[in-house]
Amino acid sequence: MLKTTIIGASGYTGAELALMVQKHPKLTLSGLYVSANSVDAGKSIGQLHGKLAGVIDMPVQPLTDVAKVAQESDVIFLATAHEVSHDLAPIFLENDCQVFDLSGAFRVKGEGFYQKFYGFEHQHSGWLDQAAYGLAEWNAEAIKQAQLVAVAGCYTTAAQLSIRPLIEEKLLDGSQWPVINATSGVSGAGRKASMVNSFCEVSLQAYGVFNHRHQPEIVSHLSQDVIFTPHLGNFKRGILATTTMKLVEGVTEEQVQAAFEKAYLSKPAVRLTGDDLPRIQNVEYTPFCDIAWKVQGEHIIVISAIDNLLKGASSQAMQCLNIHYGFDELASLL
Repeated sequence: MLKTTIIGASGYTGAELALMVQKHPKLTLSGLYVSANSVDAGKSIGQLHGKLAGVIDMPVQPLTDVAKVAQESDVIFLATAHEVSHDLAPIFLENDCQVFDLSGAFRVKGEGFYQKFYGFEHQHSGWLDQAAYGLAEWNAEAIKQAQLVAVAGCYTTAAQLSIRPLIEEKLLDGSQWPVINATSGVSGAGRKASMVNSFCEVSLQAYGVFNHRHQPEIVSHLSQDVIFTPHLGNFKRGILATTTMKLVEGVTEEQVQAAFEKAYLSKPAVRLTGDDLPRIQNVEYTPFCDIAWKVQGEHIIVISAIDNLLKGASSQAMQCLNIHYGFDELASLL
């Protein structure tokens, strides 16, 4: 059994991970931690998240001795802020832990990227170079080999899964940038209360127009410029992404169908839904990404839906763990 520790365990994603680890036949939950000054320190995970009461009664402990936690763990999930993951990941890696980082701290290799989009200077270029990008359906071989897996972001997962089959099969006219409109539930903003994610204050609204940090992440990993506009919806969880693209002249609906089937028929966490267009209610509380599309002339609209806390974060991280260790890809996720 792999001793598995979650840092940032009191948040929504941390709680989802704790339940997955508890259910996993090859993992044992060895520790739940938060920052030393967190108001959640000392409380049980079941007290913080009622659905875990009587299921996991382990206390959430303050992280005061990182090296000691590292020595007591085989696997680390970092469900922490970008700057925190940036500082903690190298310590765990140097102590031979396998690390799955759910932040953006190691997702993108590019000079000046972190200063521009995250507001800090990256100090660990060696680990950044070694990190595997954790988009499970498209990067399995690298995930199998890497000690550090930088789990893909929620918007970027929904968008890339929609676009990449067309790029791989050279069906996309790259001169017209894909236009991605995606709406997320308020849980994407995290558990900490603020006016931004207060349910009574949230309307359906665009934000981060032309400057959301997931846009350059999408561009970096697709090698394709895109226009990405995120929206905040007045619902708890889920992402629905609608992507409009131009196909190469002469591409047929049959070629599009073949591209998506080639990409995903053997991938257990992606469901091609045909004429039944994806809906958030069909994917919430599941590890699936549902995808469908419509073609008219030279244009295609692809719709994808995921649970932002699961396929957009925790279940994708667990999917990456399962790939890395050769376990069943959806172990503990269904």
